[in-house]
Amino acid sequence: MNPSKPRVIKDYDKLDPEIQEKIKLEYPSGYSENLIYFTNRDGKRVSALPFETEDKYYLVRMTVYEAEKIIEDDDDFDSTGSLKDSAKEEYEAKYGDDDILAGTDDVEEAEDVADDDYDDDDYDDDDDSGGADEED
Repeated sequence: MNPSKPRVIKDYDKLDPEIQEKIKLEYPSGYSENLIYFTNRDGKRVSALPFETEDKYYLVRMTVYEAEKIIEDDDDFDSTGSLKDSAKEEYEAKYGDDDILAGTDDVEEAEDVADDDYDDDDYDDDDDSGGADEED
C-alpha cells in the first residue's frame, strides 16, 4: 500500500459501479477469503476487503457473511462463487489498460496486512464528519 494515497473505508454497495467491477477482476474467486481485519476508531475489530486503485486505497467494509452474500446475489458470479468468463472478458476489455489490473508484483499479500492495526480515524467511513478523503 502506498502511504501517500488517500485511504477510504466504504461499504460495497456505496461504491461506484466501476470500482465494483474492478474489484471483481481483482478477486475473481470471491471476497471472503481475502478479508483483512483491523481495529476501528471505536476499538472494535472489523473486517474489510482491501482494494487499491491508482489514486486511492480502499478498505471495503464487509463481514465474511456479507462477502459471501454479495457473490451469491451477483449474476456475474457462477454457483461456485467464481467470476463468469463472460463477465471477466467484459471487464478486462473495459479496464484492461488500468495499471492496477496489469499485474500483482507490487501487491501486498493480505496475510501481511491482516495483523496491522488500522485506525479508521484516518479513513472516510461514510459518516458526516466531512473528512478530506470523503467519497460520495
